[in-house]
Amino acid sequence: MTDVVQPASTARREVLRVALGAGVGAIATMAVRASRAADANHVTIDNFAFTPKTLTVKVGTKVTWTNKDQTIHTIVCPQLKLKSDPLDTDDSFSYTFHTAGDYNYACGLHPYMKGQVIVAG
Repeated sequence: MTDVVQPASTARREVLRVALGAGVGAIATMAVRASRAADANHVTIDNFAFTPKTLTVKVGTKVTWTNKDQTIHTIVCPQLKLKSDPLDTDDSFSYTFHTAGDYNYACGLHPYMKGQVIVAG
């Protein structure tokens, strides 16, 4: 068996190809992680329910609710004196939690729909 020696330019191209491939993989991994982080701060409204029903976040986190129902919903949190505008299908509402605590919320139009955000210091 004979070893094949590649010219320097071919070897450099191969190293560059492998490095670029690794870079693309790293970028894809970062995008997936960022997407998961965003999802971690997201509540979906669907089938007259909040998912997740309880969400735990750190102080300073912005939480976003998105309505996937065909019915209008609102987010109401009396502790924060918070009330969103009516959310139609695919509308979103966001709030940044600046203080640690347990915050119970409901849909102002369908009070049996309840959720909670736990904000840890």
